[in-house]
Amino acid sequence: MFPQLARYTDFGLVLLRLMVASIFLTSGWSHLTKADERSRSIGMTKGFTLFLGVAELAGGLGVAAGVLTQLAALGLILVMLGAIQKKVFVWHTGFWGKNLSGWHYDLMLVVMNLVILFTDGGQWVLIK
Repeated sequence: MFPQLARYTDFGLVLLRLMVASIFLTSGWSHLTKADERSRSIGMTKGFTLFLGVAELAGGLGVAAGVLTQLAALGLILVMLGAIQKKVFVWHTGFWGKNLSGWHYDLMLVVMNLVILFTDGGQWVLIK
């Protein structure tokens, strides 16, 4: 319907990458700076919580800067699949959950990262 908008695809992909990166950078930073509190809230060890924080920061930086974008997106997909697994099979949380704490948000981030993975983040990346 609006073929002229196709020329903005790479701009849209940059915006998508920056949105994904902002979510994972803030979450990763929280895991690193508040590891004790975060480990209790997610039911994991402090060591795993720190590892998760590093993974989220590295993935977020890679996606934002366009450095090994597909690898970064794949890593973030794995993080989110782990979160979904925990919510569905351990906490028995529904899709929407209580107070919107379900796994719909995690699934949305998986799909967003799949778009980044499939497109390699678009043309505006530093290192493919």
